[in-house]
Order: sequence, then structure tokens, then C-alpha cells
Amino acid sequence: MEVRSIFRNISPLDHRYSLSEQELFEALAPWVSEEAAVASCVKAEIALMIAHLTLRGGLTPELHAELEQAGASVTCGEVYAEEASTNHHIRALVRILTSKVPPKTAALVHLGATSADILDTALSYRMQGLTRELILPRLRNLELLLCNLVEQEAETPQVGRTHGQHAVPITLGFALAEYVSRLGKSILAIEGHAQELKGKLSGAVGAYNATTLITSDPEALERLYLAELGLEPSEHATQVVEPEYLLRLLLEFNVAFGVIANLADDIRNLQRSEIGELRERFRSDQVGSSTMPQKRNPWNAEHVKSLWKAFMPRVLTFFMDQISDHQRDLTNSASQRFIADYVTGFSLAISRMTAIIGGLEADREQLLYHLQGEKTGIPGGIMAEPAYILLAETGVSDAHEVIRRITLQAEREQLSFAEALSREAALFERICGKLAELGLAASAEEGRSFFEHPEHYCGLAVRKARVIAAKYRDLMQGKETLQRPTGAQTRAYPIL
Repeated sequence: MEVRSIFRNISPLDHRYSLSEQELFEALAPWVSEEAAVASCVKAEIALMIAHLTLRGGLTPELHAELEQAGASVTCGEVYAEEASTNHHIRALVRILTSKVPPKTAALVHLGATSADILDTALSYRMQGLTRELILPRLRNLELLLCNLVEQEAETPQVGRTHGQHAVPITLGFALAEYVSRLGKSILAIEGHAQELKGKLSGAVGAYNATTLITSDPEALERLYLAELGLEPSEHATQVVEPEYLLRLLLEFNVAFGVIANLADDIRNLQRSEIGELRERFRSDQVGSSTMPQKRNPWNAEHVKSLWKAFMPRVLTFFMDQISDHQRDLTNSASQRFIADYVTGFSLAISRMTAIIGGLEADREQLLYHLQGEKTGIPGGIMAEPAYILLAETGVSDAHEVIRRITLQAEREQLSFAEALSREAALFERICGKLAELGLAASAEEGRSFFEHPEHYCGLAVRKARVIAAKYRDLMQGKETLQRPTGAQTRAYPIL
């Protein structure tokens, strides 16, 4: 095969990202490279031969080893060279494999199978292995890093934000716990969908026409074949496996991708100069701008968002691949090849977000400064909500309007909210009475202090943050994400 400079590759995945994320690309190659695609099809063909021999009672350990050795000797280059004459990928692979297996077994190569029995099964095998060995471990690692950060910042006060405006107080740990919960549920769903991936050996239209000429129990042959690959049969296959098994897994990948992109957006926005509550790690030799030496751009979080923009629209293609005319057409033959690109983009986002979370720093002074509302028109104005709720609890029916007018007065007279509220002696006395009932203030002075320190009004934020972090830490730690194959299924097969 021709060897060329990596910089002559067309896709940025194959030059820019393969260089900057070499470890990740080495881990991806056994599952999503073209060599991996060919090797998994060879593995499926060998599994089919083993199933035939098992059913016929002709499989010996020595023959088994010979078959695996023959399969391992097939190269991607050989298959592509043969395809130049056959113009058919699987038939080219079959010809190459037939020439390498022991002659007495050559007739069993591809016997009873159609191309999709090999291709769809091999794709399920690769996607299940990729999910088990790469996607889930890396997602769990990211989730655990988030759990660590949530626990670390569970009590760190932060102003809540809705519609881009300051809302009531929360904690930074509570804000991050949102993503622990969302990503954690997606990880669990990915585990389930990966377990559900199926294969097939039901022939050209799915009715087992060919295999009924080989055995009295075609479904037993199918189960033996798929068991070698750690899979189960599709409930109803046509020439192809029901597409929804793979579709659901890819869609859940995209759910997790969206959660990660949303987290990236929040992180980069909290690094804005006028906010400055968070900081990404910035190396001493790192350059933020080609013209402004002082710049420290949140480029990692921006990069995650950009990856999501590039790959999220691929979901439309996944949906379109759900449609096939009658028992099968070839309208997914090109589009399905780009699943590898999508999986790579998703993996890059996981890797980048893991690096961000591992080095994220919180500026606690800036967090408290914004919480106290020094930059807003009404310092401490976010405490209007508890004032309204407490006043309403004393029986004042228009408490919301009463407190709203006090906020307007505070703004006009450039007072803090606590000052403006305490001037309304009768109202403030009622509110302090409710605070005393709740054990939050024993005097008017303590009542005013309550409204001057919004960091103490954060509801269940601290508890919720810790509970969620603990829950998902337990779910992620020491957990086998997929049932590993046993017996014959544990045999490693070399990736070319």
C-alpha cells in the first residue's frame, strides 16, 4: 500500500487530532480504523467456520488454532487489492481467507452467510468492544473527576443565574452536580444499549433460506456463530440487523456529547473577564493570543463546544440509516462508514473535557463578590425572594408586590436591599419574627445580617451536591460496564 505524509490526509482527524491526541488514537484504532473493520469481518468469518465445525463435531483445538492463525494472517492491503478485481468487499475478503485456511475447511468460509451477516455482526462486535473498552471507561473517569469537584466545592457559595441574570444563591458544587446527574444517567444508558447490540446469520432476506439447507436448526447455528463474538441474534432481521439497536447507542452517545458541550459552555462563560469565577489551567509557555500577550482564552472549553457543533448534526444521518427499502438496500453503505468519525469526535470531546475538569480552578473571592451583588443596581438584591416568602408566611397577601416596591426604592436611593428592607420597621419586624421561628435569627440585628449574607441562603444546595456526587461515585467505581465474554469468547483476535 502507498505510504504518504500524514499532512496529505484530508480529514483533520487524521493529521491535526491524531498528532495532538496520539494515545487516544492508538486506543481507537483497534475499533474504528479501516484495519479494524477488515479484521472484525475476518473474525466474524472465522467465528462462522467454528460454528459450522462445532455443530458438525469436527472442531479440535489444533484446527481451532490453525483457523485463528489463518485469520490473523489476512491483511487489509490484500483485501483491498482483491477488491479491485471483484468490486465486492466481502467477496474479496472471502477469497483471501479461503486461500489461507486449511484446505479441508475452505468450503466452510462464508457458508450460508450473506454480506450483511458478516458486516452488521462485525460492526456490532466493534461498537460493543469500543464502548466497553474505551468510551465507558473514559466517561466514568470524567464523571468521577466531576464528583471530586462537586464534593470539593459543595459549600462554595455562588450566585444562581437564570436568563443570564443573577437569581438566588446556590453553591458551585450544586451547579456542577447538575452535570454529574445528567452525564451519569447517560453513562448508565450507554451501558444498557451497548449490551443490547445484536448480530445475525439469517441470510439474504432474514428468513434463514440458505442455512436451512445446511442444518435442521439454523437458529442454533446462528447462536453458535454469534456466541463466538459475544453477541445474541437480532429478534427479527431482514438482510440487515434491526437498525434500532445501534441507533439507540449512537443517540445516547449524542446525549452524553450534548451534556459535555453544555458543561463546556457554562465553564467558558464563567471564565469571561467580567465574571472570572472559574479558570482553566494555563501552562507557563502557553500563548493565548497572537497579538495580545496577556490573553488567557478558555480555548479548551471552546474546543469542546466546537467539536459538538461539528459532529452533533451527524445524528440526522443515523436516523436516515434507519430506513431501508423492503428487506435491504445499500443507501447506508457510505453513510455508515462515517460512524467512525463521529465516535472519534465524541472521544476527543471526552478527552478534552477530562483535561479541563482535572485542572479547573475556582476564584472564591470573585464568586462571593458576585453573590453579594456589588456590581448590580441593588447590592444584596437576590435576597428579595426570602423576604417575600417570609412576609407572605405572616399572612400578607400582596407580599410579592410589597417587596418589589422596596427593591425599586433601594435602587433609586442606592441602598443595599438589607438597608431598604430594615427601614420598613413594621414589615421587617414581621419578617424577623418568621426568621426567629425558623431558628435563623434571634434579633433584628441578626435578621439584618441574614439579608446581608446571601451565602447562607442556599436551600438544599450543599446537601444535594453531596448526595448526587456520592450516588454517582458509587455507580461508577469498581463497576463492570458490560458482561465480558466467557469461555471461547475471551480469545483475543489480532487487529491488523
